[in-house]
Parts: sequence; C-alpha cells; structure tokens
Amino acid sequence: MTARATVLFDIDGTLVRRTGPQHRLALVEAIRLVTGVETTTDGIPVHGMLDPDILRLMMDAAGVSGDMGVIVAAAQEIYDDIVPSNLRDKVCPGVLDLLERLRGNTSLALVTGNLSRIGRRKLERAGIGHFFPFGAFGEMAPTRGGLARLAIEHIGAEGPITLIGDAPQDVLAARENGIRSIAVRTGVTPPGELEACEPDYILDDLTQLLADHLE
Repeated sequence: MTARATVLFDIDGTLVRRTGPQHRLALVEAIRLVTGVETTTDGIPVHGMLDPDILRLMMDAAGVSGDMGVIVAAAQEIYDDIVPSNLRDKVCPGVLDLLERLRGNTSLALVTGNLSRIGRRKLERAGIGHFFPFGAFGEMAPTRGGLARLAIEHIGAEGPITLIGDAPQDVLAARENGIRSIAVRTGVTPPGELEACEPDYILDDLTQLLADHLE
C-alpha cells in the first residue's frame, strides 16, 4: 500500500489573499495597548515573515520593549474582535476544489507565520478552516523551517511530503526539511524571486496543481 501523502499549506497569498488590513491593525493595536506606543508595519518586509518577528521589528523601529507573550495574546484577541465576518471571496483560485479533492486520502496541515488564533479565525471566515486539523503557527517555532518540522513530526508523515507557499521563505523551509516545494504566484512575491529559489514546481495558481506534483 502506498504511504499516505502529506501536504503543508501556507495561508496568506497561498490559501487566501487580500483579506483586509485587520491583521496588521491587530499587531499595531496590541503593541499600543501593552506599551502605550504607536508603531507601524510601514517599511517592514512582512511578506513571508512570522508574526512574532514582525512584532519585534515594529517595536525595535519604535525603540520600545514589552512582554512578547502579552503582546501576542493581545493581538489575537484584537483580531477576534475585528476580523471580517465573511472572507469566502478571498480564497485563492483552485484552493477549495483542491482541498475537497485531497481530503480523506491526504494529510493536510498549515505552516504559517500567522499567530494561531489569527490564522484559524481567518480560515474559518474563509470557509476552509475545517480542512486543517493541525497547524504550525508563528508563535510555535522561531523559524518557518522549524514550523514545517513541527507539522511533519505531529503528523508522523511517512509518505511524500509537499509544502505549498507563495514566498521564498516557504521554499527554503521545505528545503531545510528535505521535502518537496511548490511555489504559487498568487501572493505578492516580485517576479523572478520564486524562480531564483528553485522550488520543485512553480504554478500560477492552484488550479494548475496535478496529482503528479504530490507523488
């Protein structure tokens, strides 16, 4: 019997996109609530980064310090209050059909820089959260490669493993763990950067993903 395949998915730019400013607003407001200082994500290369790293860079730029655990908790509570009620129209092309096709015969998990409650709530409002029984989220490991390793270990994957994402960091995380990488052009990565990382496959979007890509 062929071993069960595992597919790991990034969230932003891969499963959903253009979900609104609420995620960034939650990070800004959490720092303000805990430290009393106004910060911004302007000038911070947030794409492909882990939320705790974004928070640290925001605080460093403002010259402020604070309890990261408290700030992380506050950001997640704030996002709960301001997340849009319906993000179904923000699901990337091909995602829903692909997840329906994979469910039941493939192990699915998330590998994302989103904080756990932010990522879960975002996908819940997009109508696809139920496909992912496990997620490795931004506060669970210091690097995206570490998050991928956490997901692989949790699943106990024995068959082929693929990580799908829209950023160079996703490709590098796959390479660190010796697994296949599929890059999609549905995010904001500038042209040429995904090619430079040399993923196993590059797709315009997930309507192009074939069964052969995951074997």
